[in-house]
Amino acid sequence: MSAGANKFPILFLGGAKRVSVGRMLEKAFADRGYEARFFSYEIDPRVPVACMARVVQGLRWSDPAIYDDLARVVDEFGIRMIVPFVDGAVDVAATFVERNPAAGVFLPGADAARARTMFDKVEAARVFEELGLPVPPTWRPGEPACFPLIAKPRRGSASKGISVIDGPEALGALEGRMDDYIVQRYIADREEISVDCYVGVRSGEVLAVSPRRRIETLGGEAVRSITVDSPRAEALVRRTLEATGLRGAVTVQLICDRAADELMIMEINPRLGGGVVCSIGAGADIPGMIADEALGLTPSPSAAVPGTEMCRYFQEVIFKP
Repeated sequence: MSAGANKFPILFLGGAKRVSVGRMLEKAFADRGYEARFFSYEIDPRVPVACMARVVQGLRWSDPAIYDDLARVVDEFGIRMIVPFVDGAVDVAATFVERNPAAGVFLPGADAARARTMFDKVEAARVFEELGLPVPPTWRPGEPACFPLIAKPRRGSASKGISVIDGPEALGALEGRMDDYIVQRYIADREEISVDCYVGVRSGEVLAVSPRRRIETLGGEAVRSITVDSPRAEALVRRTLEATGLRGAVTVQLICDRAADELMIMEINPRLGGGVVCSIGAGADIPGMIADEALGLTPSPSAAVPGTEMCRYFQEVIFKP
């Protein structure tokens, strides 16, 4: 890249481990004649992304002062795009962009209202049911219970706090805390499919839908994944994206009840998934789509090649005193 190349400052929110995605975005912008300059807003400055981005030590997502602090960062570094990587950052990013239209910052993601709905599993299930989308049957207090059930924290992530309820006694243990959970039918004989998607922020066109199966996970995140050929999953996800009106990067989690041969929506994360590099490596050019939209260009659809496998390895970043 020549010294006179166009600079494009990008701010990651919670991009601590997303070095691979950063490198892919870097190449996408370079292919379009721009030099992406990366910053990452973090609580701890000693995170892996420091090997490619300037880490900006910031506030917690719940801090009321975060929007003023982000405004300072955006202004100081001339940020032109914000990319959130963790659940708590998605609402923050969307709210900031909506409150500060004059800043001209591009967000490759959903609006704040839709993001909040998707991160509340109870509200999301209600919306899916109203739209006629298939979801595992939800149990509600006062209804007969058909065991086993599964209880998930309504605002939880990374599979934390989930418990299988095998009878009335276990269900009774949730008494007084039921508002904090979604309780659904437990599907023992199941297959889970993650689908990496990109929907044009301005056009609403579904540009990428890539189903993959997580082979191995660590801390709730895929460390080994493979793209799969599933026309049925692709059709359901396209229908879901159109019905919900989600935009930008979206990860749809599907669950298949093998016994009933029924495919359902488990949850939707309106952000780039941790295993999206598998779909990108398979040919779904999501970084290129993001770069095109951020630069005011028209992105083109692309598809992933089924059977492409991704496996992760550890690489060290050293921080000296």
